[in-house]
Amino acid sequence: MTEQKATNVTWHEHNVTREERARLNGHRGAVLWFTGLSGCGKSTIANAVDRILHDRGVHTYVLDGDNIRMGLNRNLGFSPEDRTENIRRIGEVAKLFADAAHIVTTAFISPYRADRDAVRALLPEGEFIEIYVNASLETCESRDPKGLYKKARAGEIKEFTGINAPYEEPESPELVLDSDNRGVEELAQEVIRYLEEHNILTV
Repeated sequence: MTEQKATNVTWHEHNVTREERARLNGHRGAVLWFTGLSGCGKSTIANAVDRILHDRGVHTYVLDGDNIRMGLNRNLGFSPEDRTENIRRIGEVAKLFADAAHIVTTAFISPYRADRDAVRALLPEGEFIEIYVNASLETCESRDPKGLYKKARAGEIKEFTGINAPYEEPESPELVLDSDNRGVEELAQEVIRYLEEHNILTV
């Protein structure tokens, strides 16, 4: 638990409820938490889902790992402690989007189960949707869109997930996407079907 350093602060309830925001938007809020190794396809699939939802008039936003580290979390590195703080901050931001009845898609390695579970605990039941983008290390290395695996193998990157830092696979994710054998659009449609079947896209 992160220490509460600010004192003399009081939580203020909103005059507009999350239910009212959902009715206005025409759909519920939710956090689609894409997790998996670097190069597994998290960002690509998250953005494909975002495009489909946007074109259907759904209020959405994508929180991407690299983008967040260039701004909000620019002071964090990749030590276990910094990874945990990275995910904690993102979880709080994602919660705000969900409170506003937006569907926020996140694309972070988020290698530790405890960190992902801590984000789940921030949200009402059914609003945190853990999506494991499952691709083998061999597949991810063969893609290596940023050249990171090559650098990690050469010792140029320390604490790189899957090479010299651990990745803890989800134990009970809402969805598992087979990124080894299926294409981006097909996987994106799996996510859309889940949202439809669980009434996220209606009020």
